[in-house]
Amino acid sequence: MEPTLHWIDMIIVIISVVAAIGVGVYFARRQKSTSDYYKAGGHIPAWAVGMSMFATIISSVTFLAYPGNAYKGNWINLVQGLMVPIVLLGMVWFIVPLFRRVIKLSTYEYFDHRFGKVARYWSSIAFLLEHFTKMGAVLYLMGLAATTFLGVDITLIIIVIGIVTILLTFLGGMEAIVWMDVVQGFLLILGGVLAVGILFFLIDGGVGTVFKVAGEFNKIDVGPYNWDFQQKTFWVLVFNGMFYALQKYGTDQSMVQRYLVAKDEKSAKKATYLGVAMSVPTWALFMFVGTCLFVYYQTNPGLLPEGTMADKVFPHFIATEMPIGFAGLIVAALVAGAISTIDADVNCISAIFVEDYYAKIKKHATDKQKLYVGRIAVLVTGAACILLALWFNEMGNESILDSLFVLYAIISAGIVGILVLGIFTRRANWKGLYIGLAATLLFTIYALLTGAAAGDSEPILNLGEWNFTHHKMMLGVYSHIVVIVVGYIASLFFKEPLADKSLTVYGFVEANKKAKK
Repeated sequence: MEPTLHWIDMIIVIISVVAAIGVGVYFARRQKSTSDYYKAGGHIPAWAVGMSMFATIISSVTFLAYPGNAYKGNWINLVQGLMVPIVLLGMVWFIVPLFRRVIKLSTYEYFDHRFGKVARYWSSIAFLLEHFTKMGAVLYLMGLAATTFLGVDITLIIIVIGIVTILLTFLGGMEAIVWMDVVQGFLLILGGVLAVGILFFLIDGGVGTVFKVAGEFNKIDVGPYNWDFQQKTFWVLVFNGMFYALQKYGTDQSMVQRYLVAKDEKSAKKATYLGVAMSVPTWALFMFVGTCLFVYYQTNPGLLPEGTMADKVFPHFIATEMPIGFAGLIVAALVAGAISTIDADVNCISAIFVEDYYAKIKKHATDKQKLYVGRIAVLVTGAACILLALWFNEMGNESILDSLFVLYAIISAGIVGILVLGIFTRRANWKGLYIGLAATLLFTIYALLTGAAAGDSEPILNLGEWNFTHHKMMLGVYSHIVVIVVGYIASLFFKEPLADKSLTVYGFVEANKKAKK
């Protein structure tokens, strides 16, 4: 396989990869405790933590998938991201101080305090499954794109980038991850801006032509807007996006751990707002890349090989149209996106293993022992991620990814429901919640068997008019609602004391009122 990048571009990519190892080595000497390793000692400035949040959520999947989606259709997938700042405005003011006060390291410690160990391990296992499969998918998809440019076998790319990510995380801990994410975040933005700028230059008529042609084909649109939950509509993405925001910023260790990394409560809030403020425009930027690509190939027929899949259009453009140097920067941004997502997940999975499992088994473990076990967990998790990515490549079948994400949908059903019941109600108790979790698990299995897992094919279990016919994205919405409704109603049948007010939003509001007097 011949490389499509000039040697100058190849050097740029290699330098960016070697730099990641260098950052890990630089910060290695500071990793002397679990606080240093997982929370960066609590002395990272807010803007850097915010950039780290941004780089973690904007992965190389976004780099490839968003242009592909916009090229093939419109901007409807952006709706999910647009819900994030709306939801955050209503929750960050109390969720950040709550977690900083209640938990030591693991997000799921809050669920333990509120509802007991089953809630803790239910959500903890869900996180581990989701992020482990996501890491493998990100590494595999990055390798699939990078092999086109580098002319190197995908197996070698997966192994090399996987090892680099492991070294960065193993040596430098969260401090190295945050500062590397800062660089990688800027690279991602630069990659998108360069792509748009060059497309404007190449398209005859520039910006005017882009918006004219895009308007004719309704490319910059977020419809259809009809009230139909069976199709991928605006409203399906609205509801899915609301619960996505709650899950990501209220129950996801990779985000909640960043609240603890910040210097103080105020800095944590600033970091969260900054991360979201940068994420939404960047999602829109890569959507716009896809729109510009559509206009470019629409006005220049013959330049795109017939039958090119939508997700391959952007890589094809980079390989054939990007000037020397620019192509290297964009490929470096692609690789950086993968590293910034995987390193954060590896560190967070290690943190969960140490706090939720090892510390519970060995109750009197010293901090030194926890740090040692945490580093071993990084090595094991990273190696397993590489093996999973290689397995994806060996199977060469998207249904493998679909199957794993379906498994996650079953296990993680209702995580946001647990959070909502915990924070917004004092009446909900552990007995009612467990009934709610059982109900949502049964509902999720029913939905997957009768429709959601089958896509356009025949359902695994055909119940005729009783099949689940709504879009897959609504499954996540309904599963959380089932936990909230069933869990709360079931709680009313058990005579349990009201929850500690300090674990709910009501305690936070009361404390704020007292502080102002």
